[in-house]
Amino acid sequence: MTLVDTGSELQLPWRRLLAQRVTSRQWLWGLGALSLLSFAIRLGSVLGRINRKPGGDVWNYFHSATLLVEGKGFINPWIYYGTAGHPQVYSANFAPLFTMVMAVPQFFGIESYLAARIWFCLVGTGAVIVVAYAGREIGGRRIGLIAGLLLAIYPNIWMATELTMSETLAPLLVGWFLFQVYRFWREPTTRNVVLLGLSLGVTILGRDELALLAVLVVVPLVLMMKNYSWKQRMRFLLVGLATTTLILAPWVIRNNIRFQNLTLISTRIGITNVATNCDATYNGSGTGYWSYGCVQSAAISPFVDESVANSHYAHVAYNYISQHLGELPRVEEARLGRVYGFYNPIQQIQLDAGIETRPYNWALTGLGMYYAFVVMSIGGTIALRRRKVTSFPLWAIAANVAIATMLTFGDTRYRISFDVSLVLMSAVFLEWALRKTFRWEPEDYVFRRSPSPAEKA
Repeated sequence: MTLVDTGSELQLPWRRLLAQRVTSRQWLWGLGALSLLSFAIRLGSVLGRINRKPGGDVWNYFHSATLLVEGKGFINPWIYYGTAGHPQVYSANFAPLFTMVMAVPQFFGIESYLAARIWFCLVGTGAVIVVAYAGREIGGRRIGLIAGLLLAIYPNIWMATELTMSETLAPLLVGWFLFQVYRFWREPTTRNVVLLGLSLGVTILGRDELALLAVLVVVPLVLMMKNYSWKQRMRFLLVGLATTTLILAPWVIRNNIRFQNLTLISTRIGITNVATNCDATYNGSGTGYWSYGCVQSAAISPFVDESVANSHYAHVAYNYISQHLGELPRVEEARLGRVYGFYNPIQQIQLDAGIETRPYNWALTGLGMYYAFVVMSIGGTIALRRRKVTSFPLWAIAANVAIATMLTFGDTRYRISFDVSLVLMSAVFLEWALRKTFRWEPEDYVFRRSPSPAEKA
């Protein structure tokens, strides 16, 4: 085997090749390969359970999409299909974006549930590409390709696609949001803050709990721009939040025309709180989880205005919480432990497999990879700090997940937004480790921010 003399040491030709920066052409080829890999994994998981039928929330989404394509708008499919005369009862049970995306194949006349599942394989592949671009924005092309690879193979991501859960959309939305966060952080312009506000608005329409990112990420991101005047910072902040508001406005206005009580994104929080604040979820093996029996004990007519029903369920849940405040800290600890994999994790995997029908062995694999990502993310955070790249937006998503979990219940799939952050930070660490091992040339150019007006002066 031929050796190459570098002047200071001998290197193998393949090591010399690895030491080069990733070119634009290599980046595009890499994205293409990741896309094929991602789609193959997701399609394989779907074809492995080709006879799956929609159930529970998935049934709701699928048939809501059917009614939407038929021109009936967002109505309750359970009542429409389950009641004589097909009454059309307006609904905002879930944030609307996932139903709209679910409706795409049906809009083109492809109405089978299998077609919807294959369509979401493409959506999941899109998430891999977007997260790769977010990684490139954070630390360069190598990090982007590594992040895309990790997201493509991570079971906790692709299992949601196979199940056609609403969490399928989260990696795409969070990846896009983080891409815009770091694009604005590097180059604070009016255009970039508008795109940031746009990404946040669309993300909220897909996952309403991520509205907290406005406070946890956007506000501090803008206010911490020390080289800009307060006037400039406030202008950026107002433009960004105004853009988000404009995106949300049509849906919020629609809800407050259709429903009796004030309704923002969805009417789901009340019934969720009833399901998660009862004896079954405060004691025993179900601590920190949810119980359908608790919902049944507080059920009211399904024909009641959803906003009124939401207030009813919220009132029942509040009464229970107020009578059990002493137990709440222990329950919150269990909720957080469930979502972050540190409270009876094997039982949680069993619940995921039994209730959500996740493949048990793949769920175990996902748990092991999650623990590895947590450890590597610490190293990735340190690497970013040394390069003077902010990491707080990535960890802020963990805070968002924690707050949402404390208000509802602990479940593995609720962590999927933070899983995207873990993948990105792990990619930073792995690129650092590989670069040190193989002496790759650093891609430091990506860490340079555009100078502020004060710095230019």
